[in-house]
Amino acid sequence: MSIITKREQQILTIIRDNPLISQKQLAEQLGLTRSSVAVHITNLMKKGLIRGKGYILNENNYVTVIGGSNIDIIGFPNQPLRVKDSNPGVVKISVGGVGRNIAENISRLGICSKLITAVGSDLYGKKIVNESKVAGINMDHIMVLENVSSSTYLSVMNKNGDMNIAISHMEAIEHLAISYLKKHDSIIKNSTCLVLDTNLTKDVIEFLVNNYHSTNIFVDTVSVAKSSKIKDLLPYIHTIKPNRYEAEHLTGITLNNKKSIYKALKHLLTLGVKNVVISMGNQGVFYSNENGEGHVPVTNVKLVNSTGAGDAFMAGLVYGYLNHKSLKKSCEISMAASAITLSSQLTINPNLNINTVKKIVKENY
Repeated sequence: MSIITKREQQILTIIRDNPLISQKQLAEQLGLTRSSVAVHITNLMKKGLIRGKGYILNENNYVTVIGGSNIDIIGFPNQPLRVKDSNPGVVKISVGGVGRNIAENISRLGICSKLITAVGSDLYGKKIVNESKVAGINMDHIMVLENVSSSTYLSVMNKNGDMNIAISHMEAIEHLAISYLKKHDSIIKNSTCLVLDTNLTKDVIEFLVNNYHSTNIFVDTVSVAKSSKIKDLLPYIHTIKPNRYEAEHLTGITLNNKKSIYKALKHLLTLGVKNVVISMGNQGVFYSNENGEGHVPVTNVKLVNSTGAGDAFMAGLVYGYLNHKSLKKSCEISMAASAITLSSQLTINPNLNINTVKKIVKENY
């Protein structure tokens, strides 16, 4: 699959909104020379992403992500947290949501992504849509809800950058119904692969895995409680990446040493999953599929903010799969993407791209 540069992503986003835009207008909008734009257009044509006059988009190779989108409001204290007190610090507001974050990370790795999600018609909803478009996500298929607030995730970190407490208001995604997804059947069916998060309702997840399992499905389990939604659907799932506690919940096996971790991996494979990756925090990840099993350690990175690292990891797995990498190599790519995310106060690090990922892989593995 061809790699898309950040500038090419910007051009594709503009062309998607205005296919008849001229190279002169593109140059003015982006602050480039017309000759530079012509080079980018030629490269996009060579990569098969646009074709003919009028810049018709060719999106035969794309990933569809179906899941949550929200506004992230994250507080970072300057000092150790004091309970029941006002803590001086910094508050960051950014667009987020597991599904939306995965879609943006996939886009930043140079792969076309389409997002199906639900947002309100409020200011937060407009912010989610506009910033996601700028990030290169195709937002043509989202559901915009009247009289429903866009989802919001509020968290407070400790002085080490780990989450101390969070409140998740995810009402909007509950309105994403099967009837709406049926209207987008061709988009889902023609995806190179399909990524779901378990913020979706159980009936929606069941509908998707039962009707589209011929398209390889990747699932982000999100949390212990929400992972229950896929417990009976594992034979239809291609790849999952639970953390320690989600894996314990799905298998009934306590993960307290390597032997128990590999036992859980094997158990999930026997239930029908093709690729299983279990995150064990600072112990790294353990993986298994029919070709073998193994361990990938964490990279050396200063933790600034743990929010969003799992979303970057899933995007890395998708990138590895689409580029025919082994599961081990895919996990290395994913660990590098996570490391880049962990080093930023933002949920998605704007420095994430395939070149920065490859650099970390080379330095650590």
